[in-house]
Amino acid sequence: MIAILKKEINSFFSSPIAYLVIGIFLVVCGLFLWVFEGQFNIFDFGFADLSPFFLLAPWVFIFLIPAVTMRSFSEERKTGTLELLLVKPLSAMQLVMGKYLGALVLLVLTLLPTLLYVWAISSLGNPEGNYDSGVLLGSYLGLLLLAASYTAIGIFASTLTHNPLIAFILAVFLCFLLYFGLEGLANYNVLGAQDYLLSQLGMQSHYESVSRGVLALKDVLYFLSLILFFLCWTAVRLNRDPKRLRLSVLLLLLGLILINVFAATAPGRIDLTQDQRFTLSETTIRLAEQPQSPVYVEVFLEGEFPGEFRKLQLETRQLLEELNAINSNIQFSFQDPKSEGLPIEEIANRFLEAGMQPARINVRENGKLTEEIIFPWATATHNGQTLPIPLLQNTLGAGPEERVAQSIQSLEYELANAISQLVTPKSKRIAVLKGNGTLEDRYIADLFRSAQQRYYIAPFPVEAIAQNPERALQALKNTFDLLVIAKPTQAFTEEQKFVIDQYIMSGGKGMLLLDAVAMETDSLFASERALAFPRDLNLNDQLFKYGLRINPALVMDMYSAPLTVASGEGSASQYTQLPWPYLPLVTPGDSTLITQGIDRPVKFEYANPIDLLENAVNKTVLLESSALSRVVGTPLEISLSSIGTPPNPNQYQAGPQVLGVLLEGQFTSVFQNRVKPVSLDSLRFRESGTSSLIVFSDGDLIANELDNRGNPMELGLDKFTFQQYGNKELLLNSMDYLIGDRGLINIRNKEIQLAFLDTEKVAAQRGKWQAIALGLPLVFLLIFGLVFNALRKRKYH
Repeated sequence: MIAILKKEINSFFSSPIAYLVIGIFLVVCGLFLWVFEGQFNIFDFGFADLSPFFLLAPWVFIFLIPAVTMRSFSEERKTGTLELLLVKPLSAMQLVMGKYLGALVLLVLTLLPTLLYVWAISSLGNPEGNYDSGVLLGSYLGLLLLAASYTAIGIFASTLTHNPLIAFILAVFLCFLLYFGLEGLANYNVLGAQDYLLSQLGMQSHYESVSRGVLALKDVLYFLSLILFFLCWTAVRLNRDPKRLRLSVLLLLLGLILINVFAATAPGRIDLTQDQRFTLSETTIRLAEQPQSPVYVEVFLEGEFPGEFRKLQLETRQLLEELNAINSNIQFSFQDPKSEGLPIEEIANRFLEAGMQPARINVRENGKLTEEIIFPWATATHNGQTLPIPLLQNTLGAGPEERVAQSIQSLEYELANAISQLVTPKSKRIAVLKGNGTLEDRYIADLFRSAQQRYYIAPFPVEAIAQNPERALQALKNTFDLLVIAKPTQAFTEEQKFVIDQYIMSGGKGMLLLDAVAMETDSLFASERALAFPRDLNLNDQLFKYGLRINPALVMDMYSAPLTVASGEGSASQYTQLPWPYLPLVTPGDSTLITQGIDRPVKFEYANPIDLLENAVNKTVLLESSALSRVVGTPLEISLSSIGTPPNPNQYQAGPQVLGVLLEGQFTSVFQNRVKPVSLDSLRFRESGTSSLIVFSDGDLIANELDNRGNPMELGLDKFTFQQYGNKELLLNSMDYLIGDRGLINIRNKEIQLAFLDTEKVAAQRGKWQAIALGLPLVFLLIFGLVFNALRKRKYH
């Protein structure tokens, strides 16, 4: 076998074949990856990885490898030297392996110069050297396995004919069928529910799985089985025994099928990526295992996109493949909404009617910048119920790369959340307290529109407490898991406090958003000055008993959101955004599950400092202002005339002020050892109880703005600056922590690190790296050829 291997290598490199194959491969890849504009161009792709190369290489290899292997046995048959080889003292399998390994060595040498591409993306990374080595390792391993499979198929095809050209055509056809053909048939829904099995018979799904950095036992065994099958079939064909041929091939095929069936259910799997992006959380796996009937996910990310959106498309596909591998009932397809040929306005209206907002992106083509509309959404359908899934996060003000990076980070959460809503029936109920001047429905509409996908939402009128406190308490305890009190402006009666207190003592959870100071920005715009004064909600003693106090003061912060001020009249009006220290911006930390992973700051308006008191209740600070904070007492006159005045840093030395706190543990009733305002006939008074409570010292934290038509906007979106804040994520996390699936919070907070190219370096050094990527591999090939032939002449001189 070694002699055959040496003969094949000498035959390749002593003729133009090897240099032609390697040269064509390097030139084609170099042009498509570094010069030509299009979906394979790494500069346009914008990410420091070689995904375009590993998408392009299978297409190039599908023609080059059959060209290398087409003469392996067909030429031997044609010249009559095959019979001479078969009478040599070596088995048919040794002969096949010699030919096979010779061609494989050539392909390995073909890939070696492409390591220069790794150097290129490492040098152009932001920062330099910022690339995922695990993904590259898996990608090269996947490409080697694919090339080895193509080579085995090409060797087999050369035994089917005496004509090398026919062998080439047969090998191309078989490679195309096994790589693209079966996957294409599966995408066209040929076998219905069995399309997944059809795709698993092809090479594409296994190659893509390994090339993204996931080394699974089933994928490796698939390629090894495919290689072994074609090599053994080739060896059996050389024996020219029809009966033995049929029996051997049948037994081999059955054995390999059994091995792959076992591997498909085997747990062996290694995630080589540095951030473990393809290691799904336990919550996602648990949710993915639940569907007992098909969940159809239709993704509208098909077509030509800029590089960053192709990355989002690829990550979405890979995540869906992971979910499909866990449960074959989770099925997906990618659709191009524009393929129907309808006017783009009509397509956009259809999406808007379904609650899916199209996105506008800038596309550079032939040096021109144009704007296009895309539909970065998916829909999940299960048992007749359909849910929209946002794939692109609405981070206005962020660049395309940052926006896509945040979207990729939340992909797992969006898909897991959709599956949870479809297959897990809602059971938890949230009561929204109505009365005592709490916010109107239109100001809290967006938060509860999102929350109602997982929870039942219902109003709870405080008038019911006055009518029959005992019945109201019983209804609250038996029906609702969480009580939300959103910015009350009127004092609570003792009866109302008693019912809320006993609800908490009975284990009910609470989320309170309270203002201890009465102050509204609208009052400033009306007269350019307003009076901020303490607001008595008659809750001080109750909160004090639970372990905190909200002070009737205002927190000013040098790190603050801008206030939009209008100047001029009528059509000459101009809007200016100026920092307003009464709007603190708080950056959530990673110390708690509720705030972990919230990338955007949370916006407060006229917030109050919270003091934490010593008692048996565990207290966790969720949010606090920056170290450059100031606390001012009330009553206080606030004037817009000070908005342009730079703050004095010496006045902002109060340090961080607590603005949000989580209370957990054993609570003691504020009515312990006190005369009860309500007599309970059928319900027992509880002096203490275990519960959880979240308190924020700003009622506007939950309030969404209204557009010009009075419709609710997304919570956290500033309609003047178009800046998106993290209020919505914070409050949804709070609800999930108190009564929901805390595993979903972990998924939402999962961090994925994407390696970007340095755009300034790319612009400045584009020509340099094009020359290196195209020319240097060819120089190495030329040097290798000269050295090899010089040594060969010297040996045989």
